[in-house]
Amino acid sequence: MEEEIIISGRMNYKVDPGLHIWGWEIAFYLFVGGLAAGLLFFASYYYLQGKEKEFPAAIKWAPMLAPVMLALGLGALFLDLHHKLYFWRLYTNIRLTSPMSWGAWTLMVVTPLSILWSASWVREVFPNWDWKFKFLYDLEAFFIKYRKVMAWIMVFYSVILGIYTGILLSAFNARPLWNTSILGPLFLASGLSAGAAVIISFTKNELERKLFSKIDLVIIGIELFLVIHLFMGLMASTAVQIEAAELFLGGKYTLPFWIFVVFLGMIVPAILEFLELRGQKIPVIIPVALILMGNIMLRFIIVYAGQASRYLY
Repeated sequence: MEEEIIISGRMNYKVDPGLHIWGWEIAFYLFVGGLAAGLLFFASYYYLQGKEKEFPAAIKWAPMLAPVMLALGLGALFLDLHHKLYFWRLYTNIRLTSPMSWGAWTLMVVTPLSILWSASWVREVFPNWDWKFKFLYDLEAFFIKYRKVMAWIMVFYSVILGIYTGILLSAFNARPLWNTSILGPLFLASGLSAGAAVIISFTKNELERKLFSKIDLVIIGIELFLVIHLFMGLMASTAVQIEAAELFLGGKYTLPFWIFVVFLGMIVPAILEFLELRGQKIPVIIPVALILMGNIMLRFIIVYAGQASRYLY
C-alpha cells in the first residue's frame, strides 16, 4: 500500500470553509445605496407627476439625505478596497458583463445628480440660504430650469441602483445563496420600503403620510412574497442550494433572519401602519425605525450567510 500525503491550504485564513472576504463595509453600502435609490425614485417619480406642492417631503426634503447616504456608502466601499489608490481604474473602461462596472458607472451618474437635485430645492427648504456667489445662483437657475430632465434620468438610474445592490451579489455563481435572480427585485423592494419610511418620518402632511403608508404596505407585501419565493426556489434546486436555504430554516441564521428581518422589520411595521390608517395613534418613529432596522439586517445577514454557503463537492 502506498501512502499519499495531501497538503491543502483550504483551512488557511480567508479560504474555504471560512470565507469572509466581504465584511460590514459591503453590507452597509448595500443598505445606504438601497435607501438612496428609494428616496430618489419617489422624488423623481412624483415630481414628474407634478406633485411637488402636495408631496414636499418626498420631492424636496427627504431626498436631501440621498447624497449623504451615497457619500457614506462610497466611503465604506473605499474602506473595503485593498488597493485604494487604484479605484480610478474602474472608470477607464466599461464592461457590460461586469456588475462592478455597472455599479461604478451608476454611482458616477446618481451621486452628482442627487447633489444637484438637492441643491435645486435648498432655498425652498431653507428660505434663508445664501449661495454667496452669483455664479452659484446662475447654476441653481440652470438646474431648476432642467429639473424635469434630471427627474427622468434619476427615475431610471434610481431603479438601476436599487436592483444593482442585489445583482452585485447574485452575479457570484460560487455562492449558492446569492446565485438567484430574486435578490435584485428583493433589494429594490427593500430600498423602496426604506425610502417610503424615511419620507413618512419627514412629512407633516396627512395626505402624504397616508399615501406613503399605503405604498409601504404594498411594498412590504411584495418583499414577503419575494422572500417566500427565494426559499422556495432554493429548496427546489440542487443540494448546495438546499444547504444554503437550510442556513435560514433551522441553521444559525434562522432566528436573526425571521425575527429581525421578517417579523420585526416587515410584519410588525406593516401591522402598525395598517392600524394607523384605520385611525389608531401610532408614533411614526416606531414603524420607521423597525423598517430601517429590518433593511440593514437583511443586507448584513444575506452578505454573511452568502459567504457561509459554498460548493464543496
